[in-house]
Amino acid sequence: MTACAIEGGSAGAAATAEPEAESRTEPDPKEPGAVSGPEDYGAEPEPEGSGDPGKPAGADAPGLPGSAADEDGPEASSAVGGPAAPAGGGPLPGGFTLTADGAYAARLTAAPGPPGERAWYPERWTLDGPEPYAVPLPLGQPEEPDAQVAPLADGRVLIRRRVADRQMFSLLYPTGPGTGELLLGAVECAEMTLLPPSPDGRCVYALSAGEHSSSLWLVAGGAFGPEEVARIPGRCSGGAWLDRAGRLLALDRRAPGGGPVKAVAVDLGRGAEVTPLLQIAPGSDDRLLLADADSGLLLIRSDAPGHDRLGWGVLGSCLPVRFPECLRLADATVTPFAVQPGQMLMPESCAVALRIDGAAGSWVGVWRPAGRRLHQFAAPLGWAPGAGYWSRDGVLRLPYTNGATSCGVALLAAPQDVEPSSVTGRPGDAEGGTQPSAAVSAPVVCKPVPLGQAPLHRAARSD
Repeated sequence: MTACAIEGGSAGAAATAEPEAESRTEPDPKEPGAVSGPEDYGAEPEPEGSGDPGKPAGADAPGLPGSAADEDGPEASSAVGGPAAPAGGGPLPGGFTLTADGAYAARLTAAPGPPGERAWYPERWTLDGPEPYAVPLPLGQPEEPDAQVAPLADGRVLIRRRVADRQMFSLLYPTGPGTGELLLGAVECAEMTLLPPSPDGRCVYALSAGEHSSSLWLVAGGAFGPEEVARIPGRCSGGAWLDRAGRLLALDRRAPGGGPVKAVAVDLGRGAEVTPLLQIAPGSDDRLLLADADSGLLLIRSDAPGHDRLGWGVLGSCLPVRFPECLRLADATVTPFAVQPGQMLMPESCAVALRIDGAAGSWVGVWRPAGRRLHQFAAPLGWAPGAGYWSRDGVLRLPYTNGATSCGVALLAAPQDVEPSSVTGRPGDAEGGTQPSAAVSAPVVCKPVPLGQAPLHRAARSD
């Protein structure tokens, strides 16, 4: 049974592929960041129909990426150029990690200097005040560029350092003009990756993956330093939280004997019990990229339609996963990085922020399941690709830094789309396999239901 549907077409045959709270004494920000609107870094291009036929509006702009076709026809949202390098020859902004509520962010950045000789140090961004500002957290010696950082809800920053075959963990926090450090402990492990911070804001987990089993470690928020909380058969990767309590964690797992990758749910409140989450087709690789705990919206990458596609489903729903045609770009890769929170029982109305990577660089996409249209925007100059968070009222906040602004957040209001009520409940949709899931969906259940076990499997047709 193939539980998937191609919006705007039929589903193809399945294919196999492969301590203590931080002191509130902080240095005054030297350059408070600017909060700018969409007009400062590019808005949606001109309406379709302007310019050459078959060419996106504004395609004469230098470095313009390609365009996407809408599911219901050729009226695609046109794209605009990606970001340029920061002025002054400084280092490109590093990847940001944000707390679940978007109040704090952390990154590893480098002081200006010749390539290969830059001094790396952690930096924490405060984003929930009237103006964003960054606080550097350097210690006595520079960090290695492969260190990882993650912010906590109290403003401290967890850092993971690799020292020989050990992983060292510490909490960093500002102490007046200096940086305080609280050592948490070490784990004897050659490789380890931090997972996204827990939604509770207190805990950070890390994953150590082996060929036959993977270990899940609680490295911040525990009582006695880093502790192993689960050992999961198979090789695991990814990591997405399914609830607000930080209890249900989704991982992408390949079984010990090999085979396809399938997303599973790990219930940390029941002794790390592992249950299937995605089973779209028996031989397909089904990975979970992003999840929203309020609405249950899941963003998925799977090759069940015949090749890797970006799709969406609803946690606990009995309807199949859908793969919108508008998210399929010929010359670019589309990756979701943020979902609008607060849309209880309304997964189709959630605005999803997408990172689009092409030959011209990286830019921003906004899409809603109900709207079935991909809107594309230029990213602010100096944006850390894939960094951003939504407010509940549908404003996307994109942190950036460049030669003019050391710490800034650009604001992008989600464009209007077709209202969910106008695309749901239409007769005949069940036979076409193009309908979104119900406007009022069942609440998220504590134990996720595998999306592949869909009684309405006739909604997907096989070619």
